[in-house]
Amino acid sequence: MHDPRAAETDGWTRRLLQLGLVGALVLFWAGALVLTAQGQRADHTPEQLENVGVDQKLGAQVPTDLTFQNEQGEPVRFGQYFDGSRPVMLTLNYHRCPQLCRIQLQKFAESLSGMSWTAGDKFEVVTVDISPDEGPEMARKAQERYATSLKNPEATLDGWHFLTGDQAAITTLTDSVGFRYKRLAEKGHQFAHPTTIIFLSGEGTITRYFTTLNPAPGDLRTALVEASNGTIGNVIDKAFLACARFDPDSNSYSASAFKVMQYGSALMAVVMGAALFVFWRREKEELETSHEEGLDAMLDERT
Repeated sequence: MHDPRAAETDGWTRRLLQLGLVGALVLFWAGALVLTAQGQRADHTPEQLENVGVDQKLGAQVPTDLTFQNEQGEPVRFGQYFDGSRPVMLTLNYHRCPQLCRIQLQKFAESLSGMSWTAGDKFEVVTVDISPDEGPEMARKAQERYATSLKNPEATLDGWHFLTGDQAAITTLTDSVGFRYKRLAEKGHQFAHPTTIIFLSGEGTITRYFTTLNPAPGDLRTALVEASNGTIGNVIDKAFLACARFDPDSNSYSASAFKVMQYGSALMAVVMGAALFVFWRREKEELETSHEEGLDAMLDERT
């Protein structure tokens, strides 16, 4: 016999299942729309930052015949900071920058203070102003500002040079290192720009880019050893560099497992070869000694 209460219960159950299914579909599509909108916003580059960034040109040569002015207002040739052996760290900034440049150069000064090497001794540092509207006086004030964060300001500032120049020289230099920036028309003297530290060999060849605001002193040292092609640094520096791998995401060097195994295998082969050579020499000497003793015994018997 048909039970009306059971039929009513089945009907409610079906309706609840249908409502649950519809609700799940609504939530699914709503979530998909939200993720799509977030992705579109993430992919959208603000107009101010369009065509702003760094095109890394590793192995390229910077022009050394450009003329700038130093913080004292004296004309200087860019190439005078390259002596053929000591590496150079290059930063590109402007001193009216409301925030980013100040943060970068402040952190950079702190990192320099954390190194055992001093600018002007093992390496040179050059900060070039990307604004042609700022002159030597502003560069000198910037140098004095960051000197307060240096452990040994007098010695370090002898090797940290703040240069200004005209638009032609600035454009030639920034293009050569792939530094893309632009003036913000609505904000007068301000620029949209990236942050980077560019490592150059003593001949002016680009060897490495750091795109971090807080470089570790140890990584600066390793990058300088790399830029110098081993002409600075001790045996440990060179051994670490030989086994290291640069991670551009973290802007740091770490030991490469493959290289460690590769050099470890080579070292093991050398050690085993040396051990076998010593063993062979010893065996040879023992055989020669035994042979001589045998000959002496035979001679004694004959006599």
